Amino acid sequence: MRIVTYNIQYGHGRDGGTDLARIARAVDGADVIALQEVERFWQRTGMIDQAAELAALLRPYHWVYGANLDMSADLSDGDGRPVHRRRQFGNMLMSKTPIVSSRNYLLPKAAMLNRHSLQRGALEAVVETAHGAVRFYSLHLDHLDRGLQLAQIDALLEFHRRAPSEGGAWCGAHQDEAWTRDGPAPPMPSEAIVLGDFNMLASMPNYERMVGLRAPDGGRVHRLNGFVDAWVAAGHPEDSGDTMGDGRRIDYCFVSTALAGRVRGATIDSAAQGSDHQPLWTEMDL
Repeated sequence: MRIVTYNIQYGHGRDGGTDLARIARAVDGADVIALQEVERFWQRTGMIDQAAELAALLRPYHWVYGANLDMSADLSDGDGRPVHRRRQFGNMLMSKTPIVSSRNYLLPKAAMLNRHSLQRGALEAVVETAHGAVRFYSLHLDHLDRGLQLAQIDALLEFHRRAPSEGGAWCGAHQDEAWTRDGPAPPMPSEAIVLGDFNMLASMPNYERMVGLRAPDGGRVHRLNGFVDAWVAAGHPEDSGDTMGDGRRIDYCFVSTALAGRVRGATIDSAAQGSDHQPLWTEMDL
């Protein structure tokens, strides 16, 4: 299975142009695609629905979208009736196989006086793979406040911890078969893969919160129900990689500890020009 994560900066590339077609070309062929900074009905991108546009460009994929910012962009039809549109900004997940269920989690937020503070979120999708169901997340963490970012990571880890015990989107029995005739209860697997823009370096304490403390021998002490950096599991040093074109790796694929042995490789597409980030690809035996 090939997995890619890409912060697309609403399709605004290094050349100053906005082009969703080159975003689609950069990620086409992956089995699962995680995108961040996908927007709907903003003036700066021509008031289009970028989620729908990307879905049309990547027609073979199933997809879900999670809006973190959600505001009115309604118009009047001329007769006083509203034309319903929502100005949204968020994350997207796409899969070659059906997305069994999905949830969107809003992450902690803080009001700031002189900086742009965005509502952040983590979009979850349960996808069936050859080795069983896996939870995938596409997320984008705060870029200004390290303490807030840490709170967001803690919230993410709590979502991960709770998920199996909460069960699928629906579970259990119901006396009215109208609730159950459309199919069996969807799974809520224990294993997860977290993809996205974490706005942190591997040298920062917040990275340690994701992958565990460093032992005296220099290795990481991974928690049994925690995560492993897939880039490192693929054989790269923690402090290597560049997803920003300036030597910084701030985009990650973290896999459940039990999945770490299934990582087969990880690469960064340094040729992509569709955003201010570069796509991060992970290859796994899934």
